[in-house]
Amino acid sequence: MHLLIPFASALSEQGTQTLRNLKLPNLTQLLSRLSPTATIGTDEYSLTPPHERALAITLGWQAEDGALPWAAHNAAQDGIDIGTRAWGQLTPVHWHVAADHVTLPDPHNLHLSAEESRALFDIVKPLFESEGWVMAWGAPTRWYAAHDSLDGLPCASIDRAIGRNIDLWLPTTPQARLIRRLQNEVQMLLYQQPLNDERIAEGALPVNSFWLSGCGRAQPERSTNDLVHVNHLRAPLVSSNWPAWAEAWQALDAYEVAQALKHSQQGQPVTLTLCGERLARRFEQQAKGLWSRVSNRLSPPPVVPVLEAL
Repeated sequence: MHLLIPFASALSEQGTQTLRNLKLPNLTQLLSRLSPTATIGTDEYSLTPPHERALAITLGWQAEDGALPWAAHNAAQDGIDIGTRAWGQLTPVHWHVAADHVTLPDPHNLHLSAEESRALFDIVKPLFESEGWVMAWGAPTRWYAAHDSLDGLPCASIDRAIGRNIDLWLPTTPQARLIRRLQNEVQMLLYQQPLNDERIAEGALPVNSFWLSGCGRAQPERSTNDLVHVNHLRAPLVSSNWPAWAEAWQALDAYEVAQALKHSQQGQPVTLTLCGERLARRFEQQAKGLWSRVSNRLSPPPVVPVLEAL
């Protein structure tokens, strides 16, 4: 069993304080049975967040920062024939324009229906197709585009940009000039749409742009049958809802972490990957001396320093 937990830590002052008040007994016991074996990532400014890099390593992928082919992977899972093209994922979003910067709320909070998403997708699709792109609709928050210019184009994960000044995360390479022009044209087109007027009248945010990520051609994937990838901590963390994040952590500790602990106690191999904003750390079962095993289980090392370091 390989338990991979994204958003396990937070760098903000409130997030750190919440972390220090958490009681995670099963995680404490599980870590006492495992040893750190790998550290993944660099810092909070990488285009690829640690949880995406850790998952890519599990899949057997190799790519530069910001160039993991998540779009091709997700499109294939959505039933799209991806062929050998270079794909990018276009996430419909709302750009909130402030006095001196633009921020990006979590697109899941748009509560975009499939009908609304398809209607907006059909509006922007001809813009891309007129430039020789191939377009495909996958889900309300997953649109896909294929074009040679997307091959190896480094882009920031949308998880990096949510709630932050997007100027820090927009692609700036010459390779991205075409997508920036199309983005401007899409913004002008969506601004005029009655569907967005209807959403505003209903108290919903309009869809006024898209976020490009996960560009590249598909890579072969290793089997991940033993992987348990839990994403319960994402929504409360990106929205800075710290009581909800603490509650989600405790639920995770009580169920998925408890299952991993049970596997370990039964002598089955267990891998744990904890991912924060800077780093991901992998823990695995390794041979330990008798005194080390007894000491760790009688007095387990504290969890908080492990999570704070991520």
